[in-house]
Amino acid sequence: MLKLHKLFLNAGHALSFDEVIEPTKTQWQTLVDAKNDIRDHLRASLRAASTQLLGMDRQIGPRFRSQGSCVYRTLIQPAHPAQEMDWDFGVYLPVEIMDARPKTAAKTYFDIVEAALDELCKKRGWSLDRSKKSCVRVKIAPWAHIDVPLYAVPASEFHTIQERARASGQLYATRDSVRLGESVDFAEMPEPFWQMIEGVHLATRNGEWLKTDPEEVARWYNDRVEQHGEQLRRVCRYVKGWRDYYWPNCDGPSSVSLMILVARNFVPRLRRDDLALEDAARAIYEGIGHDIFEPGIDGGGTDFNRLDATQRKVAKARAKDLLDQVWNSRHYASLNLAPDAIRNMRGEFGSRIANDTSFIEVDDSADQVRRSSAAAVAPPLVGSNQSG
Repeated sequence: MLKLHKLFLNAGHALSFDEVIEPTKTQWQTLVDAKNDIRDHLRASLRAASTQLLGMDRQIGPRFRSQGSCVYRTLIQPAHPAQEMDWDFGVYLPVEIMDARPKTAAKTYFDIVEAALDELCKKRGWSLDRSKKSCVRVKIAPWAHIDVPLYAVPASEFHTIQERARASGQLYATRDSVRLGESVDFAEMPEPFWQMIEGVHLATRNGEWLKTDPEEVARWYNDRVEQHGEQLRRVCRYVKGWRDYYWPNCDGPSSVSLMILVARNFVPRLRRDDLALEDAARAIYEGIGHDIFEPGIDGGGTDFNRLDATQRKVAKARAKDLLDQVWNSRHYASLNLAPDAIRNMRGEFGSRIANDTSFIEVDDSADQVRRSSAAAVAPPLVGSNQSG
């Protein structure tokens, strides 16, 4: 048998899949800089508009929060030119605008932000995508965009929780805050603040307010990673890379649906990401043909499988192929077949899998023993002895 682990994780080797799909430092900085430009521009625009257009009795400063895959740490490189990296950057107004003339307020809120971002796009050479119902999309590069969803939070709750957070010393710069380029000084509130807030409503382009909890998926996912370890996060990245390779037009399974299926019965595999990937492929194969609910998100009331019946059949067949190819490649009898194993994996993930047979190792019996859980063994029967 063969070990494919190093094809995916190889001590930081530049050609291992985990490293290849990681955004480059330049790309990450481009995303952070664009996010900060959007933040600074909207701070000024929304403060002025809060009295002039939203009818508030005083200027209201917005708050901001990065969300989605950049927070889950599952943001990966696109597999095809038509795909883009996606950074979600929520804007929060601590106002009661959903109570008075709610439809007008939601539409006005949307129009204000979109007009401000259109102005910024013209300055930066970006483009504005006006097709999204629940966010304003800013395309900052051929390979990336930033989605800006617009939220409102009851003012009394917002300010009470903010003061409570400050008093308890919870507004600190976490490691994730540093990674995301967050700054409390520029109205970006770190995670402990958002964990305490409720009553969030999302504004839509047509003037609706939708009650939501934008942090719910992140809390659920971070709890799963804390429970199972970083291997779960890596495997979710791998299956996203598989999804992106197979569905170049972005019409495959949603990232959240894949995360839920992979995490459901996840079992950590010590130093064996190939085995964990095989488990994930099996979980996707068994689950992608059905509705996907998660009790820990929205009380289990949301179906995260956005695929129709035909698409589910296709996704199930492709997941079965992934499962078969990983299993078959692992069960090759000798290193002489390492090139075939690599060819199989490149068929599932594309050329981003290293074409290097030194990444393939023999899976000996000692490895299998180390991966096995200790089992209770009955003591041997010993007959009575007599001396003399």
